[in-house]
Amino acid sequence: MSLPPAAAVSSMVTDCHVHLVPPSLTAARGDDAWRPSVTFDGSRQLSVSLRGRPMPAVVAELSRVEVVLAEAAVTGVERLLLSPWVATLPVEEPAAAAAAVCRLHNEAMAATVAADRDHLAGLGAVPLQDPGLAARELEAVLASGLSGVEVTASAAGVYLGDDRLEPFWAAAEARGALVFVHPTTRGFGLPVFGEYYLWNAVANPMETAITAAHLVMAGVLERHPGLRILLAHGGGALPAVVGRLGRAWATRPEARARLAEPPDRSWRRLHFDTVTHDPALLAHLVAFAGADHVLLGSDRPFDMGTERPVEAVRQLGLPPEAEALILWGNAERLLAPAGAGR
Repeated sequence: MSLPPAAAVSSMVTDCHVHLVPPSLTAARGDDAWRPSVTFDGSRQLSVSLRGRPMPAVVAELSRVEVVLAEAAVTGVERLLLSPWVATLPVEEPAAAAAAVCRLHNEAMAATVAADRDHLAGLGAVPLQDPGLAARELEAVLASGLSGVEVTASAAGVYLGDDRLEPFWAAAEARGALVFVHPTTRGFGLPVFGEYYLWNAVANPMETAITAAHLVMAGVLERHPGLRILLAHGGGALPAVVGRLGRAWATRPEARARLAEPPDRSWRRLHFDTVTHDPALLAHLVAFAGADHVLLGSDRPFDMGTERPVEAVRQLGLPPEAEALILWGNAERLLAPAGAGR
């Protein structure tokens, strides 16, 4: 891999996994069930609840972007790529209702980013329940100044390699949109994931691996090699199963049904954030994917986030050029308009 010199890219350390619910989307502005309720004690965020349930997993600022920027700055982060809180996205709703909620997210996020483009970029949401509508909404998202969209690993039970989503993937590739893939956080509905916080610690990375493998084996990345896809949480469990995907492709005709090239050519087109919680695993991820496919992430403001993401990268002792790519260079490239620095 040939790495550009660090001086060739902007040097604003960019956190690419930060969730925000702008104040206009909180329950104080409406009574929709998907809107979180945020309470304050003076200037301090006191609690967050959703659908009548307290959300203790929210351990830092959720809604006031100036506070999020200040909290991140303490850790050495200078720029944020904001995305919606997945729990507020309309994953199971009918397409029309989902589109209405997505537009509210997109309008609020676009206004937030427009107020400070030097330090903020943002992702919107699309109703994958209707892929054609999602493709059209993506156009509006990009026209509003956002850099792409956050999508869940599945929508209404449909995973991301499904043929029905082809119009969305074609539009995302054509427009150079960044697509951030995040687990739904639903834990597959299995009782075991209700125990010991396994829905987050285990089910979330499993869900990311499933949908990423589906994208690969369905040939989506082969048909659309220009897609800019970022996987949350270090790709989840995907690095652990790529060998099995390759073996399946080599030995089973059904695994080759939609994919002409070996799977490694497809999964190497994916990008991964640094949220792994294990220095050895993070070092392996950089070696596995390449420094040019790993982006800094923290998963603010949640308890399973990384409190000092910049420090976690710098402790790896990478060459300066590789470190620069992870901390800001890859973000600069992927957030650039289509055709600019790809």
